[in-house]
Amino acid sequence: MPTALRAVPAALAGVLLLAACGSESASPGGDDGRVRAEKLCPSDFSQYGASPSAESSAGPSGTPTPLPLPSVAGPAEDGVKVTGLYAWGPESGCAGVEYSAEFEVTNRQTETATYTVTLGFLSASGGVADDGERIVEAVGPGRTVKGSVVMAQTVGHAPEVSGVKVVEVRSVPAAEASSASGPCPESGVHLYADDGDAAMGLRVAGLRLINCGTRPYQLNGYPKLELHDEDHATVDDVRILHGTDRISTATGGGGSPQPVVLRPGEAATAGLAWRNTTEAGVGDPVNAPYLRVWPKPGADPVMVVPELDLGTTGKLGVGPWKKDEAHQDPAATAPAAPRP
Repeated sequence: MPTALRAVPAALAGVLLLAACGSESASPGGDDGRVRAEKLCPSDFSQYGASPSAESSAGPSGTPTPLPLPSVAGPAEDGVKVTGLYAWGPESGCAGVEYSAEFEVTNRQTETATYTVTLGFLSASGGVADDGERIVEAVGPGRTVKGSVVMAQTVGHAPEVSGVKVVEVRSVPAAEASSASGPCPESGVHLYADDGDAAMGLRVAGLRLINCGTRPYQLNGYPKLELHDEDHATVDDVRILHGTDRISTATGGGGSPQPVVLRPGEAATAGLAWRNTTEAGVGDPVNAPYLRVWPKPGADPVMVVPELDLGTTGKLGVGPWKKDEAHQDPAATAPAAPRP
């Protein structure tokens, strides 16, 4: 089940290299078909699009080969336009990267937004050989921001890439962007949706909340939910049921809510469950990519993207908050610094 727009968990770091490749402009290729200006190698940047570390070289470090891109002059899709495609190889001076693609995202909304852009690298047959996503944070209204994604080198023979396309674009208000790690928000908690699972029409996912603040955080009951469609319009014709067991008893999300007190570093979960089945004559299938979540009354909302494909069922089940006893605070489990 696809998910989008939330901070990528560290477990995916080896799969998605969310790089800032190509921050230096490249002139058109010469007679040898290569770019004349060197570009910063994607591996010179941190995996989540931040600036180079102090140890990284700020100068040119790689020479990719530009590939034809018929869609350069084409229209933007959901505010995103692909502007370049490059092949990297052993001779480019850039390790760990097979291909990279550059894009521009333009915020056509009236408020600052954070985007998750997924690009697909196309094989010679036209299918998607691999894809990668990039989170572009805090793009102001009317602004255009450049970004890039990379296709990492694979073990064995890498597929030959002949093109790239925009697979998916998701955007949320920057003030409501979810996060799984990184700097602690003003709310004192990280809140995000996990990848979930799907089987025989039953969908399950989970909301996760981590107390990254310095004070205890109290929960009691169910998170408040509001569904939004691809155009960010509120979806009102879906019933929110308390208890995922009202969708399926196999989800284990029943029982009465209990008070939960999270000390700094502790976490809680609340399950989501729905079915994507459709029934003729009942209505149009409902797809609601976005879910605005209030963890408790008076809390600031967070927008997650669990990609709710609700079919014609008109129901979404949510379980009560429960402490995640298996969660380990990375700060508490980190090895102690050596004594001087």
